[in-house]
Amino acid sequence: MAMQKVQGYVKGFFSEGHKRTIVAKKNIAATFLIKGVSILTSLLLVPLTIHYVNPTEFGIWLTMSSFLTWFAFFDIGFGNGLKNKLAEAIALKDFELAKIYVSTTYFMLIMISAGLLSVFFIANIFLDWTKVLNAPVHLAGELKSLVVIIFSVFAVQFVLQLLNVVIAAMQRTFISSIIGLIGNLLTLVIIYVLSKTTSGSLIYLGLAISLTPLVIFMIFSIILYRGSYKAFAPSLKMVRFKYARDLMTLGLKFFVIQVGLIFFYNADNLIITNVISPSAVTSYNIAFKYFSVITMVCSIVMAPIWPAFTEAHAKGDQEWIRLTVNRLLKFCLIILIGGAVMLALSAIVYKFWVGKEIVIPFSLSLALYAFTVINSYRTVFCFYLNGIGKITLELYIIVSAGLLNIPLGIYMGKLWGTTGVVFATTLLCLVCGVIETIQYKKLINQRATGIWNK
Repeated sequence: MAMQKVQGYVKGFFSEGHKRTIVAKKNIAATFLIKGVSILTSLLLVPLTIHYVNPTEFGIWLTMSSFLTWFAFFDIGFGNGLKNKLAEAIALKDFELAKIYVSTTYFMLIMISAGLLSVFFIANIFLDWTKVLNAPVHLAGELKSLVVIIFSVFAVQFVLQLLNVVIAAMQRTFISSIIGLIGNLLTLVIIYVLSKTTSGSLIYLGLAISLTPLVIFMIFSIILYRGSYKAFAPSLKMVRFKYARDLMTLGLKFFVIQVGLIFFYNADNLIITNVISPSAVTSYNIAFKYFSVITMVCSIVMAPIWPAFTEAHAKGDQEWIRLTVNRLLKFCLIILIGGAVMLALSAIVYKFWVGKEIVIPFSLSLALYAFTVINSYRTVFCFYLNGIGKITLELYIIVSAGLLNIPLGIYMGKLWGTTGVVFATTLLCLVCGVIETIQYKKLINQRATGIWNK
């Protein structure tokens, strides 16, 4: 009897409510199952990688790989622009326009990728990576080769990962999770084999971590664009430069926001390695990865919501938006409590996970807990504003926060070490969240004017 009640509840949960909500629920449930394994794989990868190289080299790798995150933002906003425009076209059942948007975006990203790679090869002639990364001099030759490899691979993946945007616009985010899971599992296997057959090498590590997702994206692109996404498959014949202007109008705002995010979210590694040391980056990233479990859970729940907000706004369904935001805020309370439990257990988990070699102060864990909880809260409103294209105010506050984060992070880092760097970002994140909450309330109650309505 109890089992029948549970089955009835589960069946009702996935079949009752608005069609848009049902799709989101199914995506979230499927993604949770997939991400659970992916998170475990990602956690196992950290100690395996540290023991394959060493804490200092691992910190250097993390800092270098963070540069790729920076360059990933240089799609000039085409990715996020496509997400909104494609979701709108699908909501209005204009599939020809959808194919035009996809084809045009792929073509533009190929051009951007070629330009970025050319600029990198020229700049790389003059760069001393041991100084940029505060690395030992004896690694100079290895670092020079490594950056050429990972930036070249990235240039191709930069285009191929646009598949994730198409998947998100189709509200099938669990497929992206499958892609990530396969990539993580394959990377784990390769690094395990390397640890048994070779001595620690940053070159081998870079090849394993960078080439694996590239291959996975290539395989899934072929499968999906020849199968269920055939109607949206990119085609040179469907490239229309006049539609690039539509994508750019919204996309340029997203691009400026992304540049701000580089300094807001992704500068901490560089600040820590230069103000403190490369080995401190390792301690920071272990704690960051631990609390990123919160971020991963949050992204699983919220990833399908952005395109759903776009669709609901296009159809004028404000009531669904209001109801969904309220539900997500209740979810943030669960995040707050769950994160507090993780904080209380952090010292035990670190010891079990990476051993006694790497010391992570409780203050750093506290700072990262505060950051991830506040960031999860503001993501609710960011996704709403991004989904409906009201991002001018967000552009201003993110760029301002990004510009402030580096000097504030350096100042607080000199005072309180790595913990100070994280608290600087957390403080700015809180200010952004307050402003975004106010804008949401003005928009949903139709009282937004001026900058609040742009």
